[in-house]
Amino acid sequence: MSTMPAEPSASAQPAPVRRLGLYDTWWTVAAASLAACLALSACAWISLHLRVDAALHTAALFLHLASLVLGFGAVLAADYSALLYLTGRCTLRDALDSAARLHVPIWAGLAGLVASGVMLHPNLGSVPTRVKLGLVLLLTLNGLQAGLLNRRLTQQDATPPTRRLMVRGASTALVSQICWWGAVLIGFRNSQR
Repeated sequence: MSTMPAEPSASAQPAPVRRLGLYDTWWTVAAASLAACLALSACAWISLHLRVDAALHTAALFLHLASLVLGFGAVLAADYSALLYLTGRCTLRDALDSAARLHVPIWAGLAGLVASGVMLHPNLGSVPTRVKLGLVLLLTLNGLQAGLLNRRLTQQDATPPTRRLMVRGASTALVSQICWWGAVLIGFRNSQR
């Protein structure tokens, strides 16, 4: 006599497997940081060897400016949301949700700036250009840890953020602003030559 196995009940089914996300651990952020360093190094190397004609240079310049508007504009909007929270005009949840929604345009703008910058013949022998590339790298690494910070703050939910997290948030915003404004000013200065 054979017995048939009992069917598992709905509550006994295993939970779906969740994939590891970018901002789940410091390890994933560190791996993304290493990939970003390698990608930026590759872009610098490509810019030394790539030759573009005048039409492509003009198109790259337009894309560079459009990407600046997209990325830096989204950063300013995210920082404005944080300022609203600090002045008591919105909740922490509202500020975090706003910043989370702006991650895609921020990263798209930064990626567009790097990709178009490759075609703009940067003078890598120039000290200001090297400083600008350093600012872009710092901005990228800061942005990766900002995503992890946003996740940590979101997980706290109803509890107010600790002083340490607030200092880290303020430092993140300050580094971001210094890097964006510094890169913009150096880019403007380089375009005048």
